[in-house]
Amino acid sequence: MKKPHIIILGCNFAGLTTARYIHAVVKGKANITIIDRKSLLTFVPNIPIQVLANINPAIDLQYKFMSFLEHDGSEFIQAEVTSIDLITNTVFYQPNERLGHPVRKINYDYLVIALGNRLAYDKIEGFDEFGHSVTDVFLGNRLRNYLRKDYKDGPIAITSDIFHQRKSDKLPKDMPIALTACEGPPVEMAFSIAHWLEKNFKGDTSTVFLSTPAEVIAEDAGETILNQLVPMMGKMGYHYQANTNGIKKVSKDGIEFNDGTSQEAEIAILFPDWEAHPFLKELPFTDDMGFVVTDMCMRNPDYQNIFAVGDAASITVPKIGSLGHMEAEVLANTIGKDLGIIKDDIKPMEFELLCMGI
Repeated sequence: MKKPHIIILGCNFAGLTTARYIHAVVKGKANITIIDRKSLLTFVPNIPIQVLANINPAIDLQYKFMSFLEHDGSEFIQAEVTSIDLITNTVFYQPNERLGHPVRKINYDYLVIALGNRLAYDKIEGFDEFGHSVTDVFLGNRLRNYLRKDYKDGPIAITSDIFHQRKSDKLPKDMPIALTACEGPPVEMAFSIAHWLEKNFKGDTSTVFLSTPAEVIAEDAGETILNQLVPMMGKMGYHYQANTNGIKKVSKDGIEFNDGTSQEAEIAILFPDWEAHPFLKELPFTDDMGFVVTDMCMRNPDYQNIFAVGDAASITVPKIGSLGHMEAEVLANTIGKDLGIIKDDIKPMEFELLCMGI
C-alpha cells in the first residue's frame, strides 16, 4: 500500500518542530517532504544580544537543520512556494538555490502550512532610510554598525505597529485579541539597550522611549506580570507611552504616531505589523488577512487534509514560539490519529503563554 505523502511548507521553528513531531508519531508509515526558501534556521530571539555585543548574528545564530531531517528520513527541497492547487492536491514551487529554475510541482495527501509571516516594514513610511530593527541578520547588522560608528548619544525610541488581526466565522469562538503581534521583543530590547548605553557611557534608561499602540505594553503577559513590569520600568527611569494607535511614519527626527503624538529619536527601533504571504490571501482556507483558518487541532474545517502551525495559523495570537511548539505536537497527533497510529482521542490545543526574556 502506498504511503501517504505529508508536505510541510516552511522549516523555521514551527515547521522544523512539526516535521520532527510527525516523524516521531508516524514512524515510517508516511513520507515527509519539507519545502523552505532557505536551508538555514536563524535564531532570531538572540539577534539583539549579538548586535549589542558587536557580533555579526550570521556567525553564531544560523544553523543547518539538514542533519535532523536526514536523521528522520525526511526529504528537503530548497525553493519558493508559488501556489497551491486544492483540486489536485498540488504544491507549485520554484527551486531558488540558483536563479533560473522553472516552476515545479509536487502532490500531497496532507499539507502543513508553516510558512511563518511577512513583516510589513514596507508599509511604514520612512523605514527604509530611518528605521531600525533586530528581526533578521540584515537589520541587526545595520543597527550594530550604526551604534558602533555613528551613534551620537541621542534618544532611542522602541515601538510596535498595529497588528491587523484575522476575522473569520469559521474560527473557534473566544479567540484571543491583540493590538500587537508580540511585544516581548520591544520590552527585552529596552532593557538590553539601556544596559549597553550605561556600559558604553552613552546614556541610561532615560535615553530610552518605549511605547505601544495598545492600552498597555505586552498585553498578552497578563495582569500579574504587567502590574509589576510597568511601575518597575517607570521607577527605573524609562519613558513610556501607551495608546499610540500605531506608527504613521519615521523620519530623521523620530517617530510620528497615528494618535497625533510624536517621539524624538536618533534611533527608531520598530516592530511592524505581521502579514500573511501574498499567495495565501487568495486561497479559500484562509481568513480575511490571509492566515490559515484551523480548529484547535490545527486542521482546516473545510479542507480536512490541510493544517497550519505557528505564525501562519490564524489562531496563533499572540505570535510567539511557545504556541507554535504546542501546536506542532497537537497537529502531529491529529495526523497520527487519521492514519490509525494513535487510537486514543486527541487533546486539542490549549493556550498557555510561555515567553522568556533572553
